[in-house]
Parts: sequence; C-alpha cells; structure tokens
Amino acid sequence: MKLFLHLSKEEQTSRLAARLDDPEKYWKFSSADLAERAYFDDYTRAYEAAISATSTKWAPWYVVPADHKYESRAIVGGILAHCIEALHLELPKANAERLDVLAKARHELGID
Repeated sequence: MKLFLHLSKEEQTSRLAARLDDPEKYWKFSSADLAERAYFDDYTRAYEAAISATSTKWAPWYVVPADHKYESRAIVGGILAHCIEALHLELPKANAERLDVLAKARHELGID
C-alpha cells in the first residue's frame, strides 16, 4: 500500500501565502518553494507516470485529496483500517508449553 497526498495548486498557493502572512509560519518558508512551484505541472505529470507505473494489485497506490487536512487524515485512516482488516490477522494460539507457563503464573499469583 502506498499513499499519495494530492495537494491542488490553489491549496499550495494558500499554504505558501500563510507562510508569508503568519509570523509563526515564517520558519516554514523557503524561497526554493517558489522556484519549485514553477515546475508544478511537470511534477504532476511525473507523479502520475510514477503512480501508474508502480501501482499493482498487491501494492496499490491510493491517491488522497489533501486540500483539507482533517478530511485527508480521515481518508488515510480509513484506508489503513481497511488494509489491516484485509490481512485477516489473528492472535497467536498458545501452545502446551505456553499454557503451562500461564498456569504456573496463575498458581503463583494465587488466582488458579
């Protein structure tokens, strides 16, 4: 399972603006952000090609809209829960040796 958090160009603009407007976010801003932004469309094409080339049935990509943080976190949580449930995990069964250890512990605690 692989997750790609997709941020729209408009939301990227909004988040960069917040870094310029909010003194508590000044530390997040780098002028490199603006230089890289010029390649937004190129990066989008590259991401799409990489996702298409590497998504498989046994290890798919999940493209998650990430403009709204709470929404994207809920989606990611749902994907994780679904993938974990699909594994059909079970607790290990105790063998005879383990049951003996547990019985001795119960006896030692006086709860047998």
